[in-house]
Amino acid sequence: MDFKHVPVLLEEVIEGLNIKEDGIYVDGTLGGAGHSSEIVRRLTTGKLIGIDQDIDAITKAKEVLKEYEGKVILVHDNYVNIESILTDLGIERVDGILLDIGVSSYQLDQGERGFSYNKDAQLDMRMDDTKDFTAWDVVNKYSQKDLERILWDYGEERWAKRIAEFIVKERKTKPIDTTFELVETIKKAIPKKGRMKGGHPAKRSFQAIRIEVNKELDVLRKSIPTMCRLLNKGGRLSIITFHSLEDRIVKEEFKELSKDCICPPELPVCTCDKKKEIKIITRKPIIPKEEEIEKNPRSRSAKLRIAERV
Repeated sequence: MDFKHVPVLLEEVIEGLNIKEDGIYVDGTLGGAGHSSEIVRRLTTGKLIGIDQDIDAITKAKEVLKEYEGKVILVHDNYVNIESILTDLGIERVDGILLDIGVSSYQLDQGERGFSYNKDAQLDMRMDDTKDFTAWDVVNKYSQKDLERILWDYGEERWAKRIAEFIVKERKTKPIDTTFELVETIKKAIPKKGRMKGGHPAKRSFQAIRIEVNKELDVLRKSIPTMCRLLNKGGRLSIITFHSLEDRIVKEEFKELSKDCICPPELPVCTCDKKKEIKIITRKPIIPKEEEIEKNPRSRSAKLRIAERV
């Protein structure tokens, strides 16, 4: 299994996690274990817990991290379940958590998974292929209104209305079964002028459908407060995102968790009992340097935000 993976913002992530050699760290999106192998290399008595919902990633990580066997625990699950994962391992708090959100290079390059608009395959897009719900279900079963909503909300696709119309019209004749059938439908929906700029015409739609299939934004939003609560004092949460929707969620959640009181200013005393849980380490997100973008063009849109438990 060729699991090519170039870890994005590697130096910045390692520096941002502020690793202690006896600490416990969680990589919630293990992928090709690029970040994980750098974390575990810095541990003496510490532990690394690697989580991924893609069984291929777990298999690959076993191979990559085999020399650190005693320091690594690998879990096939979604990071949204981090609390129960740690409870099962008898761990109350950790010293650092990393998330690298979105689809991995390996998943995109593996044509048969149906993530890529450049490779013909069954419409799938599941990060965890033990689940039943796929991109086929979204494309062939969602109402026109729901399709338009996800294309607009998750893909920021300006032609969402037309694409949704064309999908519904197309599937009346026969189901849209493959990635290339979907690409053709999207191309028909977008006027020629609209297809001339902004990269591949199906890029935004594929992103939107993938996010819907894997509930990526809901999972991210739900996980951040839990993860902050599971950190030891001084522990760090580092999150890499690849598009504005994810980055906005991280920014908003961090902002909310860093507030001390959310009472209306006119109240004479605080009644909300809200306590500041984190301090934000990165006022602005860290982005890749030019040299990294040259070596790994997929890192171009990456943004890293870091928070510390207080």
